[in-house]
Amino acid sequence: MLSVLNTLTERLRVALEKAFPEAAAAEARASDATLDPQLAPASKPEFGDFQANGALALARPLRQQPRAVATAIVEQLAADPAFTALCLPPQIAGPGFINLTLRPEALVAEVASRLADSRLGVPLVGASAAGSVAPSPPAEPVIVDFSSPNIAKEMHVGHLRSTIIGDCLAGVLAFRGHAVLRLNHVGDWGTQFGMLITHLKQVAPEALTTADAVDLGDLVAFYRQAKQRFDEDEAFQTTAREEVVKLQAGDPVSRRAWQLLCDQSRREFQLIYDRLGIELQERGESFYNPYLPAVVADLEATGLLVTDEGARCVFLEGVSGKEGKPLPVIVQKSDGGFNYATTDLAAIRYRFAAAPAGDGARRVIYVTDAGQASHFAGVFQVARRAGWIPDDGRLEHVPFGLVQGEDGKKLKTRAGDTVRLKDLLDEAVDRADADLRRRLAEEGRHEDEAFIRHVATTVGLAAVKYADLSQNRTTNYQFSFDRMLALQGNTAPYLLYAVVRIAGIARKGAEVAGADALGSDPGDYGGDAALVFSESQEWALVRHLLGFDAVIAEVEEELLPNRLCTYLFELSQVFNRFYDQVPVLKAPPQARASRLALCRLTADTLKLGLGLLGIPTLERM
Repeated sequence: MLSVLNTLTERLRVALEKAFPEAAAAEARASDATLDPQLAPASKPEFGDFQANGALALARPLRQQPRAVATAIVEQLAADPAFTALCLPPQIAGPGFINLTLRPEALVAEVASRLADSRLGVPLVGASAAGSVAPSPPAEPVIVDFSSPNIAKEMHVGHLRSTIIGDCLAGVLAFRGHAVLRLNHVGDWGTQFGMLITHLKQVAPEALTTADAVDLGDLVAFYRQAKQRFDEDEAFQTTAREEVVKLQAGDPVSRRAWQLLCDQSRREFQLIYDRLGIELQERGESFYNPYLPAVVADLEATGLLVTDEGARCVFLEGVSGKEGKPLPVIVQKSDGGFNYATTDLAAIRYRFAAAPAGDGARRVIYVTDAGQASHFAGVFQVARRAGWIPDDGRLEHVPFGLVQGEDGKKLKTRAGDTVRLKDLLDEAVDRADADLRRRLAEEGRHEDEAFIRHVATTVGLAAVKYADLSQNRTTNYQFSFDRMLALQGNTAPYLLYAVVRIAGIARKGAEVAGADALGSDPGDYGGDAALVFSESQEWALVRHLLGFDAVIAEVEEELLPNRLCTYLFELSQVFNRFYDQVPVLKAPPQARASRLALCRLTADTLKLGLGLLGIPTLERM
């Protein structure tokens, strides 16, 4: 109900200015915020829909009792037709809280508006929301940096959270209307390529001259072989270091080997991304290699760069080491080489730079594990001090915790190895398949293999995604197939089943009405004039449905996908109580049409919400 919230906020401001013109004049002179009505959704249903707490803040500068201030505000509201058209008479509670309850007809109008809107009331940035006095903030270019596996290394469970969280945040931001660039900052440059290229040249030289002459197969095993040789063979080690120099100098043979290794990894990564429905634009570390000297030059020109023990670095402000000395961010090593920090600085510089010299972004979001928080804090500080972040620019690290086993320890295989992401997804789908076949057998249902595989794949992958996204990303979470695949509780199968259940109600409703009672045209149920709600369960569902736009705005700002998950789970619970306690299909025609409209809006909200989480829905399970 963001548009309603905006309208009420404006009406409260007008009431404050009329009730206390002297305070309004003081605010205009001093840009004080004392006239902020402090309007927010009510903390409890019995308090109404909204609660304004501004009277308490205004009482002291006015030297009046809060209740007296609240009374004066309420008197002005009572004389405001724009307010009284939306709300019932306000109630003053406690020391001066003003509780506001929307008129039933205002809620009905909002429901009708959502039924006619494919965006379900969520406004696009840069466009005025319906009923809003102030326009939404303009759309801004946003970069979401997520996933970021390393070349020649397999994606493992550690990449799961970055990939899923980043995809969800990018989806929400894009839905709001931002120009989102989804970047995959893969580790495709660095010293490790020296040993990989040397190993490739020695074990499969034909790959460097003949296209597709060698299938590297398990690239992870190839990496381990190269690493073992590097650790045990000094001659190999020397050749590998020389190979790094050749690669950085642009040697064509070394570049060919590097490209071969990168292409092989990309194909493997893409299999995972396609399976999860993830879209990314790769821009690896190598992309920023030409911009590294400019980073050094900029930092030198601003006087930030200091030479310490042969290395060139920037000492951080307010961050000290064990001995109390400021910690450095090393920009160029003593041997002249660059490191991850340099590449990250070059990326920030490029991403905020105006086109065509850069991306021209105004918000850059990094989705990585919490263990990199100190690294990004240091890099961000250097970038700000260097002047690369515009005044209106936002640079944010979105940290997340570890994926743990049910024993509370880091998730690993029985052999102690890191769990491969491919294996984890395979097991989720296989378990969903087995569970589905068992339920079909118990119910005596016979379905073809295509249906079973489609449902099992959808449920299995949805369960993995939702189990991750439903947790507060800042904490560790315990991975449990049994919990995430359960049909009860805050799980993907529970929500998917809720959508399927409503689809079944829709089919029966169409049969009862003799037409598709849940069509996309509001005229299918008679429009808002025909919507009639009388039961408390109906109003509870209406109010929850109308909170969808506010939740999306929260996720956009706070970057916490679990807020959306919690909303969808609670919506399904509210719907189930409504459907179990209020007759729908057996209700009189007008009540039936109104309740079927609520069913449809619930289904649309669940589908859209799950879609923003990267989860497709099903018509049957």
